[in-house]
Amino acid sequence: MRLDVTRFMGCLSVAAAFLMLPLTIADAQTQSASVRIENKVAVFSALDKVTARISKIEVPLNETVQFGSLKVTPRACYSRPATERPKTTSFVEVSEVQLEGAEQKIFSGWMFAESPGLNAVEHPVFDVWLTDCTGGAEPRQAARGAEAGGTASPPVRRPRRVRR
Repeated sequence: MRLDVTRFMGCLSVAAAFLMLPLTIADAQTQSASVRIENKVAVFSALDKVTARISKIEVPLNETVQFGSLKVTPRACYSRPATERPKTTSFVEVSEVQLEGAEQKIFSGWMFAESPGLNAVEHPVFDVWLTDCTGGAEPRQAARGAEAGGTASPPVRRPRRVRR
């Protein structure tokens, strides 16, 4: 049996291209993750299961709003610019006021507006989920480019060619 060197080298270049692929995907994810808008107000929808009414609740960050027996406190609220794919997230703490007046934390974690069923607060009487974040400024990356006198434009992505 004879080893064909050119075929072997071609396979190596294809394998090297696949090994480099996770790095380019990770680079693209870090670039898109770095452009985020820090908002000042989290917008929630809340369902009262007894009356079947849905209420819109706007809560400034680090402030607490009570809905029925639940106290909702957003700690962070991030979104993306309108030119990018939507991604709205918020870190939220939800406590329940017991009958004797004590508070019990029933939820502490991230909520995602694009998939409300993933981390919504499901209580026997109330449901709370994130719908939007408002009151944000320009993304930091775009603001830095404008201050430097240049225009902030997204990086150009070129397709990779793999020779076989």
